[in-house]
Amino acid sequence: MQKTQLFFTETLALWHLKTNVRKLPWKHIKDAYKIWLSEVLLQQTKAEQALPYYEAFIAAFPTIHDLANAPTEDVYKLWQGLGYYNRCNNLLHTAKYISADLNGKFPKEYTQIIALKGVGPYTASAIASFAFGLPHAVVDGNVYRVLSRFFGIEKGFFTAADKNFYTELAQQLLPVKKSASHNQAIMDFGATVCKPALPLCATCSFAKKCIAFTTKKTQILPFKKPKIKITERHFHYLVIAEADGFYVRKRTEKDIWQNLHEFYMLESANTYIPVDSVVLKQLQSPVTLFQKLTHQHIYSYFYAVKKWPKILHGKANYQLINKTALQTLAMPKSIAKYIQENILA
Repeated sequence: MQKTQLFFTETLALWHLKTNVRKLPWKHIKDAYKIWLSEVLLQQTKAEQALPYYEAFIAAFPTIHDLANAPTEDVYKLWQGLGYYNRCNNLLHTAKYISADLNGKFPKEYTQIIALKGVGPYTASAIASFAFGLPHAVVDGNVYRVLSRFFGIEKGFFTAADKNFYTELAQQLLPVKKSASHNQAIMDFGATVCKPALPLCATCSFAKKCIAFTTKKTQILPFKKPKIKITERHFHYLVIAEADGFYVRKRTEKDIWQNLHEFYMLESANTYIPVDSVVLKQLQSPVTLFQKLTHQHIYSYFYAVKKWPKILHGKANYQLINKTALQTLAMPKSIAKYIQENILA
């Protein structure tokens, strides 16, 4: 096993030195703030999708003090469209804590890093390794896929026991003095060569000793997670206009899109808006948009309503916002698209 592990580590290092051409702006830097920001953006998000957000955040908030002191609405607006908005809330919370309580100095020990809000074992390991050179192995989807295939591990990555197994193996393979380089290499290898579908086995440096390849189990390993049950939801938005403004509110419930803004909304179990027949006759055919989330499929129906604020009686959390200000509010992707195409066009 030791010879196999040595082959793996040395082959990976050689590939990283001679073949790895994957370029990302947060690679090969030691700035803990930028590394932390990139890792938060990369949670549940592919690097290609996270890249423009990273560049926008660094341009707007070059230091952690800038992010901590930024208006919450500005940060959420910049995050708009990336999804998993709880990450944005954690990002702000941690930025404020480090800026105010730690004088902007990012903690340097793993135990201190993992104690930060929104930081789990993977993110803490990544920051500790990339920013401070500490010997902590990172294990994300790319890493455990590479390990599962090369070593022929017939496990998924679903339970705590599975995650501990892969973490221990990754730690055994880690060169203590070259942890950052090794961690970056194995993640890049999984992203560009040992891909989930259509891995580049024909040109892979590991092929001759990869158990998944030699036993024709590349498409089987690692074991796939059972399919997630998808919930279908139907949101009916009354786009109520008055003068040059529209009535909107901030979602405060512990649900999707918390802290984002929306028009007056009624949710139903299907395509039919839950209003009485008198109200229904006043509504024209809606503009329909679809948004796919990890666990939910959201169908949004937008009904343009002119001079009808009486429906908002007793709902003080709705505010009349003019067109210009409407563009500055953070909103779900479907609402932002509706505004762009039907109000601002």
